[in-house]
Amino acid sequence: MNSGATPAGHVRIGSAPGYGPATAERKGPTVTTGILDYESDAIVQLMSMAEEDWTEQELKDALQRAIMLELSTIPPYATALWSIANPDNTQPVRHTIREIVFDEMSHFGLVCNMLTTIGGTVVLTDPATVPKYPGELPGGVNPGLTVFLSGLTRDSACLFADIEKPESPLAFAADGNTIGAFYQRIANVFPKFAHLITGQQQVEFPLGSSHGAGNDIVAMNTIDDVLKAINIIQTQGEGTTASPVNPFPGSPGELAHYYAFKEIAVGKKLIFDEQTGKYEFAGPDVPLPDTSPVGRVPAGGWANSPGNEPDATTAELLRTFNQQYSGMLHALEDAWGPGAADIFPAIGLMGQMRGTAQQINGVKLPLDPRFTYGPEWLFVPA
Repeated sequence: MNSGATPAGHVRIGSAPGYGPATAERKGPTVTTGILDYESDAIVQLMSMAEEDWTEQELKDALQRAIMLELSTIPPYATALWSIANPDNTQPVRHTIREIVFDEMSHFGLVCNMLTTIGGTVVLTDPATVPKYPGELPGGVNPGLTVFLSGLTRDSACLFADIEKPESPLAFAADGNTIGAFYQRIANVFPKFAHLITGQQQVEFPLGSSHGAGNDIVAMNTIDDVLKAINIIQTQGEGTTASPVNPFPGSPGELAHYYAFKEIAVGKKLIFDEQTGKYEFAGPDVPLPDTSPVGRVPAGGWANSPGNEPDATTAELLRTFNQQYSGMLHALEDAWGPGAADIFPAIGLMGQMRGTAQQINGVKLPLDPRFTYGPEWLFVPA
């Protein structure tokens, strides 16, 4: 990415219309942070700025945007996971996607700690910041990529691989602005603001024992903590420049997210060809598990799909899920707020969401009963 001066016609985050700082109501002192529109190209603008021009506000805005990025991956991944019929978490494809969902939750928590340790406020429940589906990733990352909600298919797995693609993958070409490149910019800039690190308002949660050494949500007390966490986020998603293997796996040989999803999309295991010296998707077959055939959720929910408007019972299930999802966002926001560090309410709501989603997945679409409804992931303002 270009790290030169801001191009003509571009403006810094925080000074553009609609990007200004907003106030979030919290327990305790009122804190101000930049609330960024999910559908803006704010990350592209940040990446176009010279690193030496970043201020404290740019760093806080970048971390808020990174939080939104991590959050945006969980609904499509979880929707696909919950569509798998066999509940056995040891089954290969289910296990792979479930571990990636837990990785993303860990990444989300680590970035929240990065923001609060330098005095920023985690904003999850402003309607401008919540994910929008179908739509592009927040901030202009991977431009032109439309993220949708559906059951697990080869197409959805291909979408997930595109979300996680490295700058220089070891198998298959990729280009454009990537999540990993954005995190590298944050890693380059953060040391300049290391003096802001306080170790305050940190949430700690142990996930490493069951999901891999890098999955503990740990406090950001030093710049080394921050840089280590960013490395974990990058390499779990993209692998390293030398290997597609996740260096912080839940089990030996576990692939980084991009390659794991690509195996499911292509239907072949990734292998190293000794003759060519390259990694290729040419190994044993990767069969898709049986799934509920969850259709693609339309923008704004199923009520906006002519002929598929839900009946009263289905509408109530959809409403329940949306309320649980919204409650989870509020609970997460509270967990990183002043004086509160309890993440268990949010975890409990995530479990409730899974059960409700599976009920929704059992209801056939009226217009095309080959497919079923799926959760909408719509935020309901309190």
